[in-house]
Amino acid sequence: MRSWYSSLSQNTTNLYNKVNLLRVRFETVIIVAFVVIVSIVAIRIFSQNLDRALQAAPIVPDSTIATPFPKVAVIIPAYNEAANIEACVTSVLDSTAIEADQLQVWVVDDQSIDETKEIVELLQASRQDERLKLISAGERPAGEVWVGKNWACSQAMKQVEGEFLLFIDADVRLKPQSIERTVSYAQQEKIDLLSLAIVVLCRHWSEWLVQPIVVCLLAVGFDFAPVNDPESETAFAAGPFMLFRRSAYEAIGGHAAVRDEVVEDVELSRRIKQNHFRLWYGLGRGLAEVQMYRSFSALWEGWTKNWFEGSNRNYRAAFYCVFVTFLIFAMPGVGMAIALSHFAVSGLMIGSGIVFGLSAIALVQQYFVRLRSEPYTLIPTNYWWAMGIGGVLVCAIVLTSMVKTVTGWGWTWRGRQLG
Repeated sequence: MRSWYSSLSQNTTNLYNKVNLLRVRFETVIIVAFVVIVSIVAIRIFSQNLDRALQAAPIVPDSTIATPFPKVAVIIPAYNEAANIEACVTSVLDSTAIEADQLQVWVVDDQSIDETKEIVELLQASRQDERLKLISAGERPAGEVWVGKNWACSQAMKQVEGEFLLFIDADVRLKPQSIERTVSYAQQEKIDLLSLAIVVLCRHWSEWLVQPIVVCLLAVGFDFAPVNDPESETAFAAGPFMLFRRSAYEAIGGHAAVRDEVVEDVELSRRIKQNHFRLWYGLGRGLAEVQMYRSFSALWEGWTKNWFEGSNRNYRAAFYCVFVTFLIFAMPGVGMAIALSHFAVSGLMIGSGIVFGLSAIALVQQYFVRLRSEPYTLIPTNYWWAMGIGGVLVCAIVLTSMVKTVTGWGWTWRGRQLG
């Protein structure tokens, strides 16, 4: 009798545990289904905002070249850019037929420890192009904080001439007549700082995961319309391509005034607006392209350096970015993984099927986000199905950027400590 009672009690307990486990799994499926539905709505809203921002984004028209053409100085700060500098300089020189009396191309070697300087010297010898100049930035003054390319750019200003100053990065490649078109447009429209969201090339696997998401987030977060609105406080500029009217650049103090700013491009754009100069930010299709990072380590170092500082150390904005990025880009993949695992373990056919179907809808929406943005960003839809992994990586980048920026731990660029 006692054995029978014990067996019944054990069976009852096992049944209760199984029912309770099924209940927990079912509740989990319901919660995941709800979150995926929220994700679907968020993707829809994000897609609409992205469409609006990109469709309204201004472009530099293919207008008549200004005559007489003003003097222009192209300034390329270079620190350990042996892999980039030859292609960059060649693209600049080959992009234009402007003569040496109107155009100078200055490469500023910022104490590189690779062959950057030697490569430029070889280019000078082989091309015999008097437009190409090379200077050394020299030692940074003791007791002063100079980060990034600010020191190199400020040293160039002691020698360059020109009514317009074009600062580009060594990983940028200019397209034919990009200098003529942008300078003529800036002169015609009385623009004091013209910056371009140039085409971002993705060639490394880490770039395919992260860069398309980052480009979309920046397009929505720094909508072109308020950036270009003189009455709005929103300011943004992209460091790879910044064309200044010299008078405005000098009036705001140039790179020397932002010497301790890691994200100097955004800070310079803020100062342009604060001093009531005209800021213009538009798409750079057909004008320039850039491959920002050639490895995962470089991408990780670069974005964790810039992200939190670029948001002006706004904790609320950073956490909101993590939440939205995970919801829009990572949650559909997470939902699909949970649906498959629950079906495999517990056989919850209906619940798992609903979550799987909702997640599939969200993934299709992600594809159309990439597809509809392609004509504007020129980033193809390659590897769109991996955006879930990319979303997780971007979330990790934002959180790590906060930690690095606040603590200074590991906050570097190419080995140079920034904190």
